Amino acid sequence: MDLNKGNMKKIRGLILFTAVVCLAVVKMDVLLKGAFFLLGIVRPFIYGAAIAFVLNIPMKVIEKGLFSRVKNRKLDKVKRPASIFLSFMLVILIVVIVTVTVIPQITKTMIELGNKIPQFLVEAQIWLEEMFVSQPQLIALLEEFEPAEMNWDSIVNTVIDFMQNGLGSVVSSTVTVASTIIGGVVNVFVALVFSFYILAQKEKLGDQFRRILRAYCPQKVNNRVLEIASLAGKNFSSFITGQCMEAVILGVMFVITMTLFGFPYAVMVGVLIAFTALIPIVGAFIGCFVGAFLIMVDDPVKAVWFLVLFIILQQIEGNLIYPHVVGNSVGLPSIWVLAAVTVGGSLMGVVGMLIFIPILSTVYALIREDVNEKNKGKKG
Repeated sequence: MDLNKGNMKKIRGLILFTAVVCLAVVKMDVLLKGAFFLLGIVRPFIYGAAIAFVLNIPMKVIEKGLFSRVKNRKLDKVKRPASIFLSFMLVILIVVIVTVTVIPQITKTMIELGNKIPQFLVEAQIWLEEMFVSQPQLIALLEEFEPAEMNWDSIVNTVIDFMQNGLGSVVSSTVTVASTIIGGVVNVFVALVFSFYILAQKEKLGDQFRRILRAYCPQKVNNRVLEIASLAGKNFSSFITGQCMEAVILGVMFVITMTLFGFPYAVMVGVLIAFTALIPIVGAFIGCFVGAFLIMVDDPVKAVWFLVLFIILQQIEGNLIYPHVVGNSVGLPSIWVLAAVTVGGSLMGVVGMLIFIPILSTVYALIREDVNEKNKGKKG
């Protein structure tokens, strides 16, 4: 009798699960809309948690380095807020340095490029005139194409239609863009405030999380969740630290080599490449493109040699520096790093590129551990 009751309970559970799956498949569009709606609501808090995790790395260093010997109770209360403030200021300082170093030079280069364009157009006109003079068959070919008569009634009607309908669309688009910008600013503000609260109360939040696990999960599940969380935290910290060190090393290499070989904009290009190299795999190439463009405006030949220098330094960095500084820290093969960057970039842009590598590294380590455990004792 008890067995029949147990079987009936399992059957009811299976029927209920099947019904839920079928309903989810039929109403997939509604579920996706609901998921995206919820994601839009919690997105600022997700970004805030990500900011807090990144800032926690320098904050721990600041707390241990500057405030480890503080024994005064009054100063001890200020230790955490001061560390959070200094961490925020450090990030802002890095952004300001990059902005002050790179943006003015790019603006100056664009102005120089704008001054050179008229001269280029004059030279191109002279070249075309000389070509037409030396190639009379081109003139004969152009004369065969008679310009079509312009339909002024159609042009006037088009302008009137734009004034009646197009301006309304322009105004509507402007309002949409403005609301999007305002929403983005609000989300950034909420994310920063949320990250501040997480950093200020991280020990309390961690203790609450462990207590909830102990209350609602079996001991085995509790231990496994804490183990996975510890592994993920270690992978994230190692990846961020390693990526920052690798970016600094690469930037210094460019500054030194470009200075030795007499390339222009050595410091600016080095800072830009170091900043963009924080984006895995593709970041340094963004800095290379901007640097080559700036050097090309000044000297096209040196721009070509800069590309050669970039390829050489990139090979040194990819084969010697990155595997030791970053690769060993996350323990993820190169092919899976590329997959993580591709998927993360498609889903969440640059942020996705940064967070998917440690996520995939954690999954990879867990699967490797499980496979080794299952294969233990089995004969090949």
